[in-house]
Amino acid sequence: MNDSSWGAPPRGGQWGPPDQGYHPGFAPAAPAGPAYDGHEAQQTRPMPIVPDVPAGGDPGGDQDDRDRGTAPLSGPPFRDEMPQPDQAPYGPQQPYAPQPQPENPQEPMPSSQAGAPQPPHRKQKKRAGRDLRAAIGVGVGLGAVIVASLFVVKAVFVGVIAVAVVVGLWELTSRLQERKSIKAPLVPLAVGGAAMVVAGYVRGPEGAWVAMALTALAVLVWRMTEPPEGYLKDVTAGVFAAFYVPFLATFVALMLTADDGAWRVLTFLLLTVVSDTGAYAVGWRFGKHKLAPRISPGKTREGLLGAVAFAMAAGALCMEFAIDGGTWWQGLLLGLAVAASATLGDLGESMIKRDLGIKDMGTLLPGHGGIMDRLDSLLPTAPVVWLLLVIFVGTG
Repeated sequence: MNDSSWGAPPRGGQWGPPDQGYHPGFAPAAPAGPAYDGHEAQQTRPMPIVPDVPAGGDPGGDQDDRDRGTAPLSGPPFRDEMPQPDQAPYGPQQPYAPQPQPENPQEPMPSSQAGAPQPPHRKQKKRAGRDLRAAIGVGVGLGAVIVASLFVVKAVFVGVIAVAVVVGLWELTSRLQERKSIKAPLVPLAVGGAAMVVAGYVRGPEGAWVAMALTALAVLVWRMTEPPEGYLKDVTAGVFAAFYVPFLATFVALMLTADDGAWRVLTFLLLTVVSDTGAYAVGWRFGKHKLAPRISPGKTREGLLGAVAFAMAAGALCMEFAIDGGTWWQGLLLGLAVAASATLGDLGESMIKRDLGIKDMGTLLPGHGGIMDRLDSLLPTAPVVWLLLVIFVGTG
């Protein structure tokens, strides 16, 4: 091999193989790997030169190369990177180590800018907090079941109410036990809650009140079979659950007893859904001023105005065309009351969930959460609508 292919011989010569001793003009082949001193040899073509490895360094590439899973670079990635005197070449505060400037003036200039590659900035779109497709699909399915049972056989709809009450009680008592170690007895609550709904439909308000009282008594007695520790908080939570879920739901069954009961229940459901939809749509698009940031940061005053406007418009239409003897101005008042009660009911359950430290009461309904997450605005609205309809058009 011609020595000229290696360039000028190094100053002072090199040590050759052990059996040949010292040879002034001998230049060994460059060893592979980043440990080769690139400043001592003339390259035959423009290419990055491998820098020296610092003492104690890793010849397999820097830490960022290993973290990214890429092969170590054979030279400095950018010409204009110079080590700073007050910066360590490696360390947690310097994720990309500065590289020395290459000495070869023929090295091609990279087109990228110095520094770590930055991800492209994308304008974030305003998105809802839930899966809208799943929420709409589940909502349409539930609506079909409700309408079919409501206008075919009223007793079937009463069964739907009872099932929703039992599932809601199960979700509420489960979360109380998981998050607060409160053991509200589920068995007397479920049996008493279903009986409460049926009694309200069969015997009217008197039957609902009697069933409520018997359910509370059953909770007190049932809890006596366990140790007395925590008795007061358990029975208190049980009586609260009996009032909050089945007793308020009983007013839907009371609306159903009228001659036009199916239309009254449908009006109640429509106004509540329209109120929630108006609050969501207007609040998502125009909401800037928080309504109750400590309870529900997502609710805005603009959303409340949207709920009122949508509910009043829907109320006027429903009272004028769906309720016997109703007028449009009564529907305006009814819509205003529904918007207020639905918003307060939503905030009330948000307060409960915030106290429990959870986002949803359950996962039964994709895109919605649990049954209780759908009953939050319906439950407190039911007695309001029942009362106003009785005042406006009577019991029917």
